Amino acid sequence: MSQLEKVQSEYEKFTEEIQSVIISTVSAQGIPNSSYAPYVMDDAKNIYIYVSGLASHTKNIYINPHVSVLFIEDEAQTNQIFARHRLSFDCTATLIERETEKWNEIVEQFQERFGQIIEVLRGLGDFRIFQLTPSEGRFVIGFGAAYHISGDNLHQLVQLTGDSDQKPA
Repeated sequence: MSQLEKVQSEYEKFTEEIQSVIISTVSAQGIPNSSYAPYVMDDAKNIYIYVSGLASHTKNIYINPHVSVLFIEDEAQTNQIFARHRLSFDCTATLIERETEKWNEIVEQFQERFGQIIEVLRGLGDFRIFQLTPSEGRFVIGFGAAYHISGDNLHQLVQLTGDSDQKPA
């Protein structure tokens, strides 16, 4: 197995052990906000978050649907704090309307993953499900080991090389 194949395999499995994603949004005044939310992900790498309508990040998503997400290796599991494995995506958020077939399908996935708390949340009218659709991303597994992910194929990594921080052509 080549090095790229090993990294590709790690990428495909990376989010499986992570139960929540860090989400970054921007307010109407341009003030950034970072928070987190438990999530589920589909095979196309769409990320679904189930969040309170009272939360700052939810209000920000309504104002500006551009969201950045970060999955990051647990500090207790890392070998080098300066080089934690991480995956980030630039996403566009779309509200999933309550009680639709898609909404019920996603709620069931949340229930399978997180258990009975979802029954409680399901009864709270202020909770919303957003689909975060990635347009591009970056997977970093150490110093000098960064890979670009294009929205054209979110399953394919392209290694970033040299001193350029630009996306591959």
